[in-house]
Amino acid sequence: MITVEIFVLNPFQENTYVLFDESKKCIVIDAGNYLPEENEQLDNFFQEKSLDPVRLINTHGHIDHIFGNSWFLKEYDLKTEVHRSDEPLIQGAREHGYLFGINMETPPPVGKYLEEGDLIEFGNSSLMSIHIPGHSPGSLVFYCKEQGFVIVGDVLFQGSIGRTDLPGGNYTTLLTGISDKLLTMNEEVIVYSGHGPETTIGNEKRYNPFLQ
Repeated sequence: MITVEIFVLNPFQENTYVLFDESKKCIVIDAGNYLPEENEQLDNFFQEKSLDPVRLINTHGHIDHIFGNSWFLKEYDLKTEVHRSDEPLIQGAREHGYLFGINMETPPPVGKYLEEGDLIEFGNSSLMSIHIPGHSPGSLVFYCKEQGFVIVGDVLFQGSIGRTDLPGGNYTTLLTGISDKLLTMNEEVIVYSGHGPETTIGNEKRYNPFLQ
């Protein structure tokens, strides 16, 4: 059974997810660790739980979700896994950071491309990769049908949706993807977003003003 642990990190208050099961193998989704104390917080958690980080996954390539990619490569030899359409965002991350007054080192190159339908396997568990562009060209969500949860990055939030005014964003494309690929899931499915609290598919179908 998968345990989902959430760390709220960096100046953007981004949700970094650590998923692990009884095997103690774990994956990190959207490594947002930016400050030394955030690196230490994650490192301590892995040690306390005796976890073995085996994969580093990105829902998309915006800077607040990839701050920790360099650290995870150095400390755990984990290479970035992301949709190929978001590779330009990762390559341009340092310049993008300057726009926010943030100095970050150039992220490491992408190690593996993820596509629609890929299985994200770790330990005894797996997630299904689903491509929902619109917030960014390569935005992916990761669905665990067996346990009824989906990690959506910045595609969907409680009462809102991802921004579409950034380069590569498209409002119509995002709404279509949410409607066709997320709202068709069971209403009890828990939605873990890139920022803010968790929600459910049912709550968003009923109350999200962008989806009415």
